[in-house]
Amino acid sequence: MDEELRSLTQRLRHEAGAAASYSYERLASTDDLDELADVLIAPEQRLWARELAAFRLGLAGDRRAFEALVLLLNHRDPQRCAAAAHALARLGDPRTARAAAALATNELRVAYALHPVRLLVELRAPESVPALITTLARRFRPHDPYRRVAIACVDGLGALGDERARPVLNEALAHPPLAQAAAGALKRLPAQRTPRG
Repeated sequence: MDEELRSLTQRLRHEAGAAASYSYERLASTDDLDELADVLIAPEQRLWARELAAFRLGLAGDRRAFEALVLLLNHRDPQRCAAAAHALARLGDPRTARAAAALATNELRVAYALHPVRLLVELRAPESVPALITTLARRFRPHDPYRRVAIACVDGLGALGDERARPVLNEALAHPPLAQAAAGALKRLPAQRTPRG
């Protein structure tokens, strides 16, 4: 069993509680994707049920999970965000990178940007580098409280190895909390070409 799925099922089994154990077991074991998709649109479904259905649909590559997973990616609970990012990375929906970039660069929701940033790195999509550069550049403000987001951007830009990240990573060197990570990320970029002359 997928480790992320194991963690999610244990968490949601506890969240569902004994009163909903039958419903939980049904959702956790069914192979009927239509049944899972119905949970996403049925009224008055509990959050644990929607999350379980969306996660399982995402792992199955069923794009009906997309909207629910994007909402969960922007949830205040980091465990829900992590599970949604995991499922979105496996969903294969072409809208995923654009949605993750929008969440990562939304300053009103920057407290929840960590998992969208990590998802962008995993996707390696055209939107990834520009979104990480934008998000990181905003973290250079004095006393910015989102250091983990900034570090994730720095590490991600290093992993992506795109030359466009060099200016923002050089700027990060001047910020002590980011300097070590930025130096490491810069080493992962392609060697700069020296002009002939």
